[in-house]
Order: sequence, then structure tokens, then C-alpha cells
Amino acid sequence: MPPTNNVTRMLAAKKVAFAAHELPAEKLGGEEAAAYLGVPAQQMFKTIVAVRTSGGKPVLALVPAPAQLSLKALGRALDAKLQLASLAQAEQLTGLQTGGISPLALIGKGFDTVLDQSALDFETIYLSGGQRGINISMNPKDLVALTRARVVGIAES
Repeated sequence: MPPTNNVTRMLAAKKVAFAAHELPAEKLGGEEAAAYLGVPAQQMFKTIVAVRTSGGKPVLALVPAPAQLSLKALGRALDAKLQLASLAQAEQLTGLQTGGISPLALIGKGFDTVLDQSALDFETIYLSGGQRGINISMNPKDLVALTRARVVGIAES
């Protein structure tokens, strides 16, 4: 039986096509999660929390697991000066554990979401399901529609 939580129930209620995948409960990096599920690492997206130096809405940036976030590109996209949140700050802002932070669990909670444009190269991408041990695969266009994400080139190798 596939894992369920608030994210999977919300996706089902909105009739969004998705699949839930179970991962080990310990924190896995994006590349480890991709290897565990047997999917290309470029299709596994990690969520990085950034904060505006002037205050305001925190930002959820999704980039492929093997890539790094370009804070400059993200800042240009949002016309803001940003810094990465510490792990403790990311958990405090989102209410989620690192390794389980997901824009799907934070819809309507005041976050700006930015998805790297490479996501649109795929029919399906993988991302955290809102808690450690649950990963969601879905069409990136559905993710954009649900989260009102901006799609911009924010990843660098």
C-alpha cells in the first residue's frame, strides 16, 4: 500500500495524477533518494529554503538533486537579495524536517515557490512528499499549477 499523508490526501482530493513512493525514514539526500527509487538524479528535485535579507516571504527553490541553487539567479527572478536558510531556520520556517520539506505541504502558507526550468524537460519529476520517507512523482506542470511556482533557470552545476 502506498504511503499516505496530508500531501497525498490533498493531491487525491484535487484529482491530480501522482504516485507516492516510500523511502527509508532517515534523511536522504536527493541523489540518494533518486538512486533508491532507481530514477535519474536530474528528475529528483530538492527543496531549498531561502530568505529575503529585507524580510518578507520566505522562498522555496526547487532544483535537480545533482545541481546547486544559484542564489543570484533566484534573487534576479524575485527582484530580492536572498540568503540560504540554515537547516534549523528552514525547519522553523516550514514546520517540516529537512529531508521532508515540500512546496506541496506548504501551499497557502505564504511561501514564494520557484522551480528550475529544467523540470519542464520531463513528463514526471520527483520531490519530497512533506515528510521524510515519502516522495511524490508528478507532472511538473501540475506542481506549477498547484503551488503557483515561477519557472526560472535557478540551477547551476
